[in-house]
Amino acid sequence: MTVPGGPPRLRLGVNIDHVATVRNARGGDHPDPVRAAEIVASVGGDGITAHLREDRRHIRDDDIARIQAATDLPLNFEMAATEEMVAFALKHRPHAACIVPERREERTTEGGLDAAGQHNRLAPIITRLGEAGIRVSLFIAPEARQIEAAIRLGAPVVELHTGEYAHATGAARAVELKRIADMAALAARNGIEPHAGHGLTYDNVQPIAAIPQLAELNIGHYLIGEAIFTGLADAVRRMRELMDLAR
Repeated sequence: MTVPGGPPRLRLGVNIDHVATVRNARGGDHPDPVRAAEIVASVGGDGITAHLREDRRHIRDDDIARIQAATDLPLNFEMAATEEMVAFALKHRPHAACIVPERREERTTEGGLDAAGQHNRLAPIITRLGEAGIRVSLFIAPEARQIEAAIRLGAPVVELHTGEYAHATGAARAVELKRIADMAALAARNGIEPHAGHGLTYDNVQPIAAIPQLAELNIGHYLIGEAIFTGLADAVRRMRELMDLAR
């Protein structure tokens, strides 16, 4: 619930990739990420995030269409900046496309996109997606150089990588938190909607959720892990509660 005069309600997007990871480890159709999307919708989640990787290690092509058909929640399609993924996004028209770096050898997306160093590559992709009515987001490190690049590129959204914050302890975590807060404010001042995600848990989410400029958090691996013990509905409800308490 939004408090009158306070910051707007912080949206929670749930990344369901690792439901598909478990399915693919065994083969077959179970557990189905579409069922996860339906559960998220039923307990008040604000969006579904899914990353179609080049090697299809978790989400598969047909999962995207099935997720879109199963729920009215907006789909945040994470994608590499490749022609294959642009064509896929243009075919399926998700609500949003978050451009992320992708390296075949990594277990998960590590580090942010170098928007500053890839302007010429990213500019036509952002234009094509935007012209198709897809809201483009750039997954970047919380650095002024990357925010400035997003401004030049005309990206309407940035998602700030919170991995360094999540892994830090003590004074180092406070430094990382301030960096994220400062970059969220810089983005907002320049008309860019700031989101955040990566490595967020019950234990560390509230300081991030309290940053007033942030509009959305995208959380996946931790919630799917907690779901093994408590169920996905309870895991999402608990994260939603902590986020709301922080606001």
